[in-house]
Amino acid sequence: TGPLEGIRVLDLSRVLAGPYCTMLLGDAGADVIKVEPPAGDDTRRWGPPYVGGESAYYLSCNRNKRSIALDISRPEGRAVLLRLVRGADVVVENFKLGTMERWGLGYEEVLQKVNPRLVYCGISGFGRTGPYAGVPGYDFVAQAMGGIMSITGEPRGDPMKVGVAVTDLTTGMMAAFAICAALIARQATGRGQRVDLSLLETQVAWLANVGQSYLVSGQPPRRWGNAHASI
Repeated sequence: TGPLEGIRVLDLSRVLAGPYCTMLLGDAGADVIKVEPPAGDDTRRWGPPYVGGESAYYLSCNRNKRSIALDISRPEGRAVLLRLVRGADVVVENFKLGTMERWGLGYEEVLQKVNPRLVYCGISGFGRTGPYAGVPGYDFVAQAMGGIMSITGEPRGDPMKVGVAVTDLTTGMMAAFAICAALIARQATGRGQRVDLSLLETQVAWLANVGQSYLVSGQPPRRWGNAHASI
């Protein structure tokens, strides 16, 4: 049990940012149904190591979930998904921009009408608008474009990525927070809403004091190794 007991989440996402978000919701008591394609989430095969045929990577972000295999690119799979949506509170997906609409499952066009109380969360590399909208993105790219690599590593060394997929993980955390905020708003309005997150926006946002220092000083940040730029 937990604070989200009674909330049903349909997790259409795969790999890390989306599954990490829905795992956090499940940790808080939500009933999470992971909707996978017939071949399963890609990360089931991302190993070694494996435990009981499942990769450690997959297990790290998919606890507290039930699973169903659906090919939602086919009419039969979409029909099952729509039945699930009618009884759901949250849908999370991280398909390439326009995929859900192409399958006839867009939020404004279909899902919101099927379930006006639905909170729909879309996670992408670069968001729904702007010059990179629709371009596939993943953690390594977001770390490079979002600036974290340029401030990570030894002062005289090359830019380095963080040792875990920290942009994916932080985006998943932000998504879980935004979904909870939308669920609270629904209590007042009776209606759900669309929540959108991107890896790039999240990465830029959590530059925190480093980003603010650049805005204040105009000086590009640099790598400090294990030292601190301010104290």
